[in-house]
Amino acid sequence: MASVQKEIAIDADAAVVWAIIGDFTAGPVRMAPGFVTDSRLDEPDVRVVTFASGIVVRERLIALDDESRRLAFSIIGGSFTPTHDNATLHVVPEGEGRSRVVWIHDVKPDELTVSMGAAMDQGLGIFKQTVETADQHHG
Repeated sequence: MASVQKEIAIDADAAVVWAIIGDFTAGPVRMAPGFVTDSRLDEPDVRVVTFASGIVVRERLIALDDESRRLAFSIIGGSFTPTHDNATLHVVPEGEGRSRVVWIHDVKPDELTVSMGAAMDQGLGIFKQTVETADQHHG
């Protein structure tokens, strides 16, 4: 099994960043508007996420920990179906008004790490821009 780990520093308070990531239902659209076009709850612990590319994934909530600001989920179906997937998103405070997002996907087959890593980079880049722009307008 291969792992992809991506990190990005964001000029926004960890509580602000977590408020978006910790929103299991709407978080993906709030993180990367335009890149993600829809995210809705299908079952109490399963969301359906639609990307601008047309890919649709079903993701099961594994753990949502407000105290440690950590979300764990797994892709369980849709048009992109790894044989195994486990992901975590963790928001780490880095001083006043700064945070770091650490996103890890453990995935099988190993070849998926290339396309998954590219999508993670794109999503995190949009997330950084979205949060920092919104924070400037409200902060």
